[in-house]
Amino acid sequence: MPSDDLKPEALFACMRCGGCCRGYGGTYVDAEDIAAIAAFIRTDPSVVVERHCRLSGGKHLLAQREDGYCVFWDETCTIHPVKPLMCRRWPFIESVVAEPQNWLIMAGFCPGMRTDIPLPRVRDCIEAVLKSEGRK
Repeated sequence: MPSDDLKPEALFACMRCGGCCRGYGGTYVDAEDIAAIAAFIRTDPSVVVERHCRLSGGKHLLAQREDGYCVFWDETCTIHPVKPLMCRRWPFIESVVAEPQNWLIMAGFCPGMRTDIPLPRVRDCIEAVLKSEGRK
C-alpha cells in the first residue's frame, strides 16, 4: 500500500482517555481559540487568559492543574465543542513530521495511536494532513 493511501483514521482512533490532555508541553491557544472558549463558557476573553492560561515564549498556553491535566479536563474535555486547534489536530502535529520518533513517544500515553506502521509512512500521512489544512 503506497504512503498516500494511508488515511488518518488508519493511524488513530480517539479512546477519549484524556492522555493527550495531560502535560507534555501544554496546548497553545491563539486569539481565535481564546475567543471561542470565552463564548462557550460565557465570559470575556481577558478572563480566559487571566484564569485559564499561562505564557510560554510569549504565547498563551492553556494552564495545567497540579496533576498535569488541562484546566478544562474533568473526566472529559469540558470545552470539547470549541477545543483549540492543537487539540483538534491531535496526534497529527508538526513535531512528528520534524521527528517521526515522536509518534512512538506520544503513543506511549495515547492508546488510540497505532505503532505497527513504519514511521516514514506515518510521517507522510501526517504531512499530507497538514498540507490539506494549509499548515505546512
